[in-house]
Formats: sequence, structure tokens, C-alpha cells
Amino acid sequence: MTNWTTACPGWEKRIVAGQSLIPCLPLFPDEAEAALNVFKGLYVVDVAGSPTFGEAGEDWIFDFVAAIFGAHDNESGRRLIREFFLCIAKKNGKSTLAAGVMLTALIRNWRHSAELLILAPTIEAAQNSFKPAADMVRADPELDASAQGFLHIQDHLRTITHLKTKATLKVVAADGKTVVGKKAGFILLDELWEFGTKNNADGMLREATGGLVSRPEGFIISITTQADAPPAGVFADKLNYARDVRDGIIEDKKFLPIIYEFPKPMLEDGSYLDPKNFYVTNPNLGRSVSQEWLEDELRKEMEKGSETRNTFLAKHLNVEIGLNLRSNRWAGADFWEAKADKTITLDLILDQCEVIVPGIDGGGLDDLFGLSVVGRHKVTKDWLCWSHAWCHKGVLERRKSISTRLLDFQAKSELTIVDDKLDDLSSIIEIIQVVKDSNKLAAVAIDPAGVGELVDALDAIGVTQEAENLIGALQGYQMMNAIKTTERKLANGTFRHSGSSLMSWCVSNLKIEPTATAIRATKQNAGDAKIDPVMALFDAVTVMSRNPEAAISLDVQAMVA
Repeated sequence: MTNWTTACPGWEKRIVAGQSLIPCLPLFPDEAEAALNVFKGLYVVDVAGSPTFGEAGEDWIFDFVAAIFGAHDNESGRRLIREFFLCIAKKNGKSTLAAGVMLTALIRNWRHSAELLILAPTIEAAQNSFKPAADMVRADPELDASAQGFLHIQDHLRTITHLKTKATLKVVAADGKTVVGKKAGFILLDELWEFGTKNNADGMLREATGGLVSRPEGFIISITTQADAPPAGVFADKLNYARDVRDGIIEDKKFLPIIYEFPKPMLEDGSYLDPKNFYVTNPNLGRSVSQEWLEDELRKEMEKGSETRNTFLAKHLNVEIGLNLRSNRWAGADFWEAKADKTITLDLILDQCEVIVPGIDGGGLDDLFGLSVVGRHKVTKDWLCWSHAWCHKGVLERRKSISTRLLDFQAKSELTIVDDKLDDLSSIIEIIQVVKDSNKLAAVAIDPAGVGELVDALDAIGVTQEAENLIGALQGYQMMNAIKTTERKLANGTFRHSGSSLMSWCVSNLKIEPTATAIRATKQNAGDAKIDPVMALFDAVTVMSRNPEAAISLDVQAMVA
């Protein structure tokens, strides 16, 4: 069997039509049928009447199970599709499905002393994954060893043992120590989105899945809802990869993605909020998911702030959170993502702009050092922005809640993490020097607070207040004008930025507070919510909004004379 694809480029039509999102039939139908016979016989005890999967399951569930087990070549002992990714809205039987799949794998497994593992992000999640599996066994005397069966349950260890093959199904909470030395050939990762918030998740998952090297019959299954914040870490990586495989951008015949999400046009026109479309991301609607409950809860959430509403949309409609917008957000945040232009780089600004203003903000060891370079296009007069940030490595330890996100930004070359040598300042000065050498520098705008070391470094390259190419960005009315100018230019399309995910995150962290005479931008949450690169942008705008001209260097003036 060599001719199959896991890409589903027509998924948007399929999902709206309620059709299967699995593009290929089971590669080995006999294996799929044998596994379905086991799976459909398992009891779902948390449903009224304790029906079997065969009695209560939907076709999408059976298609998923058939794809997993039907990828196994019994003659060679190899599984041809080895990794499966399911992203689906909350309450669609995710934990129950996980338990059923792993029990089926335990029963169908032929390898003696094999290890099967459900890895959950927390102890509570681990218990939620183990309980339905144990209940399925206890509901069937032919399975339960305490009756006449062959599966022995150890609740205190969250372990089910096959008494004939001595294979074990274990449910463990994510911890580097709990997965060390595991040789599991069958692994299910529950709620992968939560692993994206753990700074050691990548190494831990590599350790947990290492047993697949010598288990060609094995698989990895990730089952998750959307994150309650913009995707990060291992979840963001896997979600993006899954979309690329699904869309045919990446060919990976060993990876099968199934993502219940709304097509982009439905997100753009708001039709995803129409109750008649809830079925798109809730294939269990009418069974484990109540249409009436979703409608009632959505009605309540629409009356609340956007923060809680976004969490509801992420969990129950599987809508990815972009900018984590709040009611006290900066008005420009509503237009930020739409004005991203990936072609904008520092080199492009140097080439196409007639005047450039770098803004700088931050610099403490617990902050980011933010640089935003704003240029005025020499033809269109539009403002173009490129940003970068630096942080000390200690922030990864002090702010563990955002460490994974910071590492993501570093991987995208949007953030540089520095050691105790603190070469962030020298990197910023190098960029300012390049701008200055282009003879397009109007001035460098900086936050006047705590900039002694920065001022000294700029002085060394001839950027000083005396030369009128270093300006302290004042607060109060001047900063309010910069904030409002930026949002207006975003709205009318005359401000574009490079589409940095770092800047999107910082924009989402902004909170606008009124003062006695103006407004000010501050953080949503002290400490973990970083905004320095955006404040650097506002610093630059305080100068660019004055319609400056480039300050010609002394060398150029001498040449002209």
C-alpha cells in the first residue's frame, strides 16, 4: 500500500456539508474492522443507559478509529500512518474517545509487556482520562479481571494491565520525571494546548515518545481543544504543521490531521456565531453537546467582555484566539492583524523610505528591550514599521508563564535572548548606526526613564540631544497624540507593520487607562504582560507625527559644501 494521501484541501466544503474530514479509506480494511468490533463493544457509562460506542457513536468517531487501526500492516508489523492530530470543540466526547481508542489498542496489542501511555497536562486531567477507561472495563464482565475478564485495574496507579500479554495502559500527568525511561509504543497526548504553556514540553514529549523508535506498530495521537489564549509552544507548532499537511502545503503521508474549525469566510463574516452553524465544530451536536446550552451560553457571553467571550469561543466553538482583545484594549488592536505586511523588513524600510525614526523602550532585566523602526515611504508617504526585542535569559525563569511564548518569538527571529554579557544594547546601537549611515535618520525617540546607559551608547555614534537626533518621548498629551495617531493610521490603512507575532502579543497586552488630562497605555497584567516594543512604536510616532526631515550627517554636509 503506497498510494494514499492525508491532505484534505477540500476540507472547507466537507466540514460545512457535514462530511468526513479523513481523505483516505482505511489502508487495511480488515485491521480497521477488527478494531471497530472491539471499540464498538465498549460501554460509555457516562451516557444515560450506558450504551456501547456502537450504539451511541457518530460516524466521525468510527472514521477516526478506523483510520488509526486501519493503518496497521499486520504482515510487516508496521503502521503506515503513525501520527494523528484531532482538534475539536469541548464536550464532543474527547476524553471518552481517548479512553476507548487506548483500550482498543491495549486489547488489540500483540507485543508482550508493551507500554501504552495517556499523557495528560495535569493530575486532574490525568484522572479525567483514566476514569472513563476504568469505567469501560468495569462495565463489561468479559473485560474486568475482578469478574471473568483479563484487564486488571489499579486505580491508585492509574494503570490497566492486560493479564495475558502483561501490557499496561498508564495515565500519567505531565512531568519530566514521570516520562523518563518510558518505552511506550502507543501514546495519546490529551489537551495538547496545555502543553504549549509548559516551558519544558518539547523535551518532555521527546522523552515520552522515544519508545516509538523500536515500536513500528505504534502511534502518537494528539487530542485537543483550542487554547484559551493565542496558541503557543508545542501546540502552536503542531497546529500549524497539521494545517499545512491538511491543506497540501506539506506532504506527510504518516501524519493525519483532523481539525474541526470554521472556514475563514465564516470567521470573517461572523456566520460562525449563528447557532445554525454550531454543528461545524461540534460533530457531536445533539448527543454529548446541547444546542440549547450553546445558544444560551453564547447569548450570555455576548453581553460580557471580550476576554471571557473569547475563551468560550475557543473552547466551545473551537475558534482560535488571535489578539486576546479585552474591553479596555487599545482601539488600534482591532485593526492590527489586518495591517500586517510580511514583506516589510528593516532592509525594505532602509531602501524605500525617505525618513526613518527608531523608537526604543524598556531595558530592565525583567523587561524586554523593544526597538520599533518607523519609516515614511518616499512615494506613498505611508508609515512602515519593523520591530525587534531583546530580553535577558533570566526572564525565562522569573516569568515561566510566558517563557514558552518568548522561545517561540526567538525561533521566529523576532526576539533575541541575551546572557549576562547583555549584548542587547550593542545590537540596538548597530541597527541605529545602519539607519544613521543611510542618511535617513530623523531622530531616535526614547523613553526618558532609566536610559543612562543607552544615552551613553548613542552618544558614541553621534546620536545626542545636542545634535538634535535624540529625543525623549514625553508622556501625557504628547504620548496620547501618538497613541491616537497610530490607531487612526491603522484604521485608514496608511500604517503597515511586518506582521511580527511578538508585536501582536504585545498589542494584545496593552491596556488603555484614562488620566485626569489624557490617556495612557499600560500592561494588562503586571510582570508577565510585556508591551515594550509597542511602547517603542509610540515613542517613534511622537517624532514621526511631526512630519520630520532626515538629519543629513556632517560628512554629507561637507561633501555638499
